[in-house]
Amino acid sequence: MYRAMPDPNLLDIRDLQFLNALSLHKHFANAASACGVSQPAFSMRIKALEDRLGVAVVRRGNRFRGFTEEGEAILARARPILDEMRALEQDIHSAKGDVTGTLVLGVIPTAAAYAARLAIQLYQVHPGIVARIETASSLEIQSQIEDGTIDAGLTYADHIASDLTRAVPVYEERYLLLAPEKLLKDVQTQMTWAQAAELPLSLLEPKMQNRRILDATFAEVGATPHVIAETSAVSICVSMACEGLAATVVPHVILDTLGPLEGTIALPLVEPELTKSICLISASHGPALRTVEALQGVIAS
Repeated sequence: MYRAMPDPNLLDIRDLQFLNALSLHKHFANAASACGVSQPAFSMRIKALEDRLGVAVVRRGNRFRGFTEEGEAILARARPILDEMRALEQDIHSAKGDVTGTLVLGVIPTAAAYAARLAIQLYQVHPGIVARIETASSLEIQSQIEDGTIDAGLTYADHIASDLTRAVPVYEERYLLLAPEKLLKDVQTQMTWAQAAELPLSLLEPKMQNRRILDATFAEVGATPHVIAETSAVSICVSMACEGLAATVVPHVILDTLGPLEGTIALPLVEPELTKSICLISASHGPALRTVEALQGVIAS
């Protein structure tokens, strides 16, 4: 029986997986580790691909410096193919009654505590799914959804491109002042934004959407916050409050998850009472991943 021999000049699916790994990790050694091969083997595979195609795919130097124009074009075509493969694999496993695989979830820092609780609930219902949670800014999450580097994201509803993503409402973010007891002279049940601005504050970096929301609210009431520290991690802000160094502004879901923190007081922020909608987003194009559908089911339950 005649069998056609594979064309050695054609791209192999493994080539696409290697290129995609390199685009995700932006580091040869890390990409090689993610693909389960040594760095020399990984680099040789990329070089062999370039030799077959007759073009450079990767910009080389002492470290990874990005992709060439041809490399970017290959990646743009490769990602939908890899998405289809993942969806097919998940469909096959789902047909057996199991939803398995890795779910890559990008979350804004203020939603990280909620995402951790969500991952536990997902595991309880679908133990075959491994949730990988990555914190990122709202802009980064939108970009990563569009280029397929994450499967879903928890972000602000008013900061997404609705034509490119599916959005499922999750919760309304309400804001609390978390302050060391010693910073508050009088026992209070709530605090205005103007009063909070006078306290030494630890807040997220200005590039983060949460910080832009807080700055806009302080400006709305004519207050300039007394910021003594900025960070990309909410946990650092919380730690500074627990250590008595600074107050911070946190969403209610963080304290719902962590519970009361010794030596601190949490007060609702008023005048104004601010809320922001948080939603789960995923790509509106391409196949729906069973892992994302499973997560949506957990949120809806």
